[in-house]
Amino acid sequence: MKAIKALLSIVFTLALIWALQHKFGSLPPIGKFLNPCNGFWQNAESKHILKEENLNIEGLQKPVIIRFDENMIPHIFAQNDHDLYLAQGFVTARDRLWQMDIQTRQAAGRLSEIVGPKALEIDRFHRRTGMVYGAENSLRAAMRDPQVKLAMEAYSQGVNSYIHRLTPRDYPIEFKLLDYAPEEFKPINCIYLLKLMAETLAGRTDAVQMTNVLNKFGPAVTRDLFPDYPFREDPIIPAGTKWNFTPLKTPQPSASFLASQSGLPANNKPEGIGSNNWVIAGSKTASGYPILANDPHLNLTYPSIWYQIQLSAPGVNTYGVSIPGAPCIIIGYNERISWGVTNVDADVYDWYQIKFKDNTHQEYWYNNQWNKVKPRLERINVRGQAAVIDTVFYTHHGPVTFEEPEKKPSGKNKPVPVAHALRWLAHDESDELKTFYLLNRGKNYGDYRQALTYYSCPAQNFIFAAADKDIALTPNGKYPLKYRDQGKFILNGADPGDDWHGWIPNDQNPTVKNPARGYLSSANQSSTDPTYPYYLNWQFAPYERAHRINTRLAAMQKATVDSMRNLQTDNYSIFAHDVMAEMLKNIDITKLDENQLEAVKLLEKWDLRYDENSVGASIFDTWWKNFYDMIWQDNFGKPEDNLKLPSRDRTVQLMLQEPQSKWFDNLETPVVETCADLLSQSFAKTVSQLHKKYGKPGTEWEWGNVKETYLNHLANIPGMGVGKYKAGGTSTTVNALIGGHGPSWRMVVQLGPKVKGYGVFPGGESGNPGSYFYDNMFNTWRKGQLNELLFLQSANESSSRIKSTLTLKTK
Repeated sequence: MKAIKALLSIVFTLALIWALQHKFGSLPPIGKFLNPCNGFWQNAESKHILKEENLNIEGLQKPVIIRFDENMIPHIFAQNDHDLYLAQGFVTARDRLWQMDIQTRQAAGRLSEIVGPKALEIDRFHRRTGMVYGAENSLRAAMRDPQVKLAMEAYSQGVNSYIHRLTPRDYPIEFKLLDYAPEEFKPINCIYLLKLMAETLAGRTDAVQMTNVLNKFGPAVTRDLFPDYPFREDPIIPAGTKWNFTPLKTPQPSASFLASQSGLPANNKPEGIGSNNWVIAGSKTASGYPILANDPHLNLTYPSIWYQIQLSAPGVNTYGVSIPGAPCIIIGYNERISWGVTNVDADVYDWYQIKFKDNTHQEYWYNNQWNKVKPRLERINVRGQAAVIDTVFYTHHGPVTFEEPEKKPSGKNKPVPVAHALRWLAHDESDELKTFYLLNRGKNYGDYRQALTYYSCPAQNFIFAAADKDIALTPNGKYPLKYRDQGKFILNGADPGDDWHGWIPNDQNPTVKNPARGYLSSANQSSTDPTYPYYLNWQFAPYERAHRINTRLAAMQKATVDSMRNLQTDNYSIFAHDVMAEMLKNIDITKLDENQLEAVKLLEKWDLRYDENSVGASIFDTWWKNFYDMIWQDNFGKPEDNLKLPSRDRTVQLMLQEPQSKWFDNLETPVVETCADLLSQSFAKTVSQLHKKYGKPGTEWEWGNVKETYLNHLANIPGMGVGKYKAGGTSTTVNALIGGHGPSWRMVVQLGPKVKGYGVFPGGESGNPGSYFYDNMFNTWRKGQLNELLFLQSANESSSRIKSTLTLKTK
């Protein structure tokens, strides 16, 4: 009996040891993870860092000195471009290797390799929308450029030099959690990350939903509710700007488009991601030199989407933020110029309805004849099961994302149409890194304009300032030459008239330099007024943020860096300013209960600011959402209809100018409602909702409690993010912070004889949750403060802020 017990004990022990070393579902191998020699314990880091460190690095040509400041931001001093970008790759990998790896895999459609079949739908979608195809095309173009080729190859070499130094105990904690190892970094990975940004900023369209609107309501209603220019606007290029060029002939609308707009059957059966930037001329600043500001609004995660760095070598000395996984600085400054970006939201992503000859999908109908498709095989390796071989059919437009209904998955890809080809600018050859390579070295307006000629996608509003006092703003990208509204609806893949018709010349992209008013700004609103001769898109972000920025810049005299910083965190709502009085005017206070009366009093006293402690913001915001839903849900709200809802701008116009409009009538009731009726009903619903959740009107109703604001880990790993926190701002204020989205990098640059930069992002330089430098800048960012950026002029410059030095030497 004792022998049997001993044997069972041995078997159990061996089974436990085996189990602890293997992965089960989403759980890591617990034994490996907890191993004191190689597990997560090894990822803990001290706040105290080595004062001096020397490393021999493979591939290096000459020694490189890297100085680290109190936030562990690297300041790299190299003797040539090759070593500069090799060192950038090395230090970025040292801080952000897992982030670089997972984002590359995401763009390349390779998540299934590490997490198994649950990521297969995401991988198939990225393969089928041509992310890999587009990256391969752009890599080809980039590798023909000797400067960009050198930068990408050296950067990749630096990343690999770091990887080759690692043992499993050194792997970032996420590798241990997911039980896989880092792989060799390649130049195409730099391109994948740019394609991921293109997907985020220029990888969507409302054409499917708009076609459904057209088919349900007809062209007259569609034109009325979805106009091509908003009711209120404050365009990026100041209204009235003259266009100093002779435009190309505008393409004529296709026969298919004309038929759909005439009322005949059509041939074809969300606010975007925002950002702010601005520049104020020296004539309006205390220093007499321009000041530039930029705060791109993107997903807020740990680690941050950005990585702060200084790059210095013969011919270049620049500071700013890079994208982990790509060389150069994307937003920043040097001794002579500064630049920043916001999203244009140009229409460069179009769906074409395809008619296949038969179920083999080998031929499609175009220009009155059958044309061959080009099949492309995508091999998707899946952890724990056999690889999936997926065939994607390419037309001359682009890939047919889902050629049959059964191929189409559910979930986030539901709006993607079946048997439609995708024409996306991100599929084409491009060389965006050359733009940033040149901006990093730019000295004046001419250099800025030359750099922009290389930039394709996603189109960006490039703000500019120079020490010689020039300021400029260009909504820049490679824009297809289209007829007006081409791409607003699904296009006919058989009609050559619906093809893109060439390109808008780069020198005819809208731009303005040194305007008389003394400032320029962009906040994703319309690029121009209607006089611009080309079509860029039919919809842009609402005007409120831009108008608030411009109103404050217009009033400024002797502006300082603090003036810009305060504007970046401005919580005043132009939207509330525009509509609050009209909304309150329709409330009959004689019919209100105690809580409703108190809510009215709070709104009447509200300063129209979405501050963290504002109760008025909570009431107004909830009221508007309920009012908006009551107007549109009965006509547009059925999920199976997949309809785009009219914009906030058009809804405001209806409220102010057409209060008897039929759209205010609720089709589900026997009476005919007006705007006033819905405002009263939605107000009562708002107070009831807030009372039910937070009790009587009071501090629990504060905006910081009511709105959801959070900052999670990039992979949503519990405990590795901030989680929910209280904050002010909303999508309609300059401080556009809501949900997990907001100012991912705040920067202000004072130009002059000696440039001074200020900036912060929410988090830290390190991607290691066990590091002090993982989140050490969050509170500074949350308070709306900026760090003064240390911009060294040489490796030997003395500064009390330098805490350590890493010298990279040839191996």
